[in-house]
Amino acid sequence: MHRRWLLSALALLMSIFLAACTTATTQQPPTKVTNPTETTINSQQLPKGSAKRVVALSSLSADIISRLDSTKIVGITGSKLFNNDSRFKDIPRVSEGQSPPNLEKVVALKPDLVIGAEGFYNIPIQKLQQLGIPTFLTKVNNWESLEELTKTLAKSIDADPQPLLNRYKSFLPENPTQGFSTLALVSLQPILAPNKNSWAGDLLAKFQAKNIAADLQGKSPVGGYVTLSAEKVLEANPEVIILVNPPQGNSETALLDSLKKEAFWQQLQATKNNRVYVFDYFGLVNPGSIDAIQKACQQLKQALFAPQGT
Repeated sequence: MHRRWLLSALALLMSIFLAACTTATTQQPPTKVTNPTETTINSQQLPKGSAKRVVALSSLSADIISRLDSTKIVGITGSKLFNNDSRFKDIPRVSEGQSPPNLEKVVALKPDLVIGAEGFYNIPIQKLQQLGIPTFLTKVNNWESLEELTKTLAKSIDADPQPLLNRYKSFLPENPTQGFSTLALVSLQPILAPNKNSWAGDLLAKFQAKNIAADLQGKSPVGGYVTLSAEKVLEANPEVIILVNPPQGNSETALLDSLKKEAFWQQLQATKNNRVYVFDYFGLVNPGSIDAIQKACQQLKQALFAPQGT
């Protein structure tokens, strides 16, 4: 059981690292060090006019472009989020999973804009730039950067971002009050939790959750996440625990059963009060798509605003 948890944790750590590389709003790496929440756009890489043929190498960018103007998207990255989405049924895939994009396929689509992901797609993007193809690198690690990405992509294809921005706003609580003390766990071995510098941490803050890891810093290899000891978790004793199901997909029952075998688990008030919730990786850790974000927000409302004992 522990070995399976360890393998899942390692896979999740890699997925989080790639998520940090595949979801945001930054152009070429800036020459100065920027604040993690700052959005930097290098307009020289954007097309001079309205883009007509866009290849999106991240699922979130593909989703946003499609919703802004479905006629503009001509190539996407392969993602399980789109497997049953009729909008993308006939759109060519230029990559699958975590594999680099096939540049020959990208060039063959004759794009006038390719949207990549900072960190993960830097080298392919540089090669496309050498061919004179306008490119845009993205990074979404908070709600504001999601909004800025939407505005920037809308401008690049001459579309109106307001309907999408209005939809985003509807996901959030109107008048949130300070919620329960909360711990989000993305893995158990090691115990890994998001602080305020991650998409998950910022989303928890939007719902006024008292994220016990919000202000913690650590030596985690993944930016925006910290490792915790079992003693630290017991000391914080959160009222609500959010478990993240890894992208490779364990069943919710298997995930909970494995945690029940941990010595500290039954001592937590969240466990005793049945306030443990399982979330999908997409939406909470990796934004993934607009529908995934909406689902995560709906779950947060249920987890954080329901009265104790329900």
